[in-house]
Amino acid sequence: MKKVLIVVAIIIALIAGAFWYLISNAGVFIKQQIEQQGSAYLGTSVVVANVDLALSDGRLTISGLQVANPEGYSDQIAFSLNELTFDLGAMVEEPYTIQTVSINAPEILYEVNESGKGNLLVLKDTLMSKLPAGEEPPAEQAPGANPLVIVEDVSVSNVRLKLDFEKINTGELNIEQKAYEVTLPTFSAGSVGKPNGLPADQVGGAIVSKMLDNVIAQAKEEAKKRAVEEAKKKAKEKLDEEKDKLLDKAGDKLKGLFDN
Repeated sequence: MKKVLIVVAIIIALIAGAFWYLISNAGVFIKQQIEQQGSAYLGTSVVVANVDLALSDGRLTISGLQVANPEGYSDQIAFSLNELTFDLGAMVEEPYTIQTVSINAPEILYEVNESGKGNLLVLKDTLMSKLPAGEEPPAEQAPGANPLVIVEDVSVSNVRLKLDFEKINTGELNIEQKAYEVTLPTFSAGSVGKPNGLPADQVGGAIVSKMLDNVIAQAKEEAKKRAVEEAKKKAKEKLDEEKDKLLDKAGDKLKGLFDN
């Protein structure tokens, strides 16, 4: 009887040890999956510095995620996420709900080539070509094989957006500064997977897609704003030039009336 108890104790210890090994190495496994799946979905290199899974806190943190620029663009990083945090909440039944995905301090490059195509649009198009249309889960799938997940909110804060339009011919506007950086206000990219849930292996791609949608829209708005400012500047310069010509013709006495 004593021998049986000892054997049972050893088996329990081995099982516990194996479980602990899997949990302690979960971060490494998740890191590898992000790099492999991310590179496949985006069509370019994806690397991750570290993944920390804190089960007791219900939190998963991904640090130092970098996505390389697509082919045909500079060798700069398209975007890097300093910290990506999943607040797992109470995940008790399927579809499992993640309360918040927080993306903090990303550095994002919006670079436009000679034809006017942005690098983020290329990444977005590649990603969408790999994801199923819409967010509806497959009609049939083996229970537990690819669990369904809902993300209540994707929050993006402290975005450093670098815009590069150096390769664009701006014609008569002749914009002097075509590469500059702006900081975007915190924004919510909305939910993912509602109402029925999204297969877990598609959640990461859907989150990136949501973020890119918002950043691309804001990048275009910033570019438009810079073009309008430059157009106003050029128009004012032209008006001032014409005004000076008219004042010269009017003579010194009348010219004095218009001086600032």
